[in-house]
Amino acid sequence: MQSLLTKRSYAGQRSPNLDTVLMVEETLMNIGEVITVAELKRRLPKQVMHQTLIKILDYLFYSGKIVFHDDKVLWTFNPKSKLKRQRGLMVR
Repeated sequence: MQSLLTKRSYAGQRSPNLDTVLMVEETLMNIGEVITVAELKRRLPKQVMHQTLIKILDYLFYSGKIVFHDDKVLWTFNPKSKLKRQRGLMVR
């Protein structure tokens, strides 16, 4: 599937705050199931503008942390990989 980042034009738009990106990531990790974007917006601890949320979801999809299709989202990233344990790296 082609990245949504290549389909949308973000020129001239402001970028999301890192705290907002982390808030969305943490919420998706804790949900652990397929969820619609509308339901995600309701479950976020703070309100996020729709365009900002879509921009964050595009980034998370592009970086391989979520599956994003037909307005549904699923967290798929596993930070506790064997490689990190073997190299002695610690995930915070």
